[in-house]
Amino acid sequence: MAGLVLVGILVMLVGAVAMLASVALHWNGAEGEVKGGGVIMIGPIPLVFGSDAKWASVAMILAVILIAVSLLVRVA
Repeated sequence: MAGLVLVGILVMLVGAVAMLASVALHWNGAEGEVKGGGVIMIGPIPLVFGSDAKWASVAMILAVILIAVSLLVRVA
């Protein structure tokens, strides 16, 4: 369980560094476009959304991986 907490902290740190890099690029006059997606699980039903089809499918794949990990943690 402590490993999952460590992974969560690492993901938050990577996100913070990415955000800082984005801000630095914006100050240099570079223009960018934000794309992303997510999944909301309501029981066994996933609601997938994204800014385009690619990111929605990425979110769906990550949701399947997270469901598998949660089932493995519950069994172990």
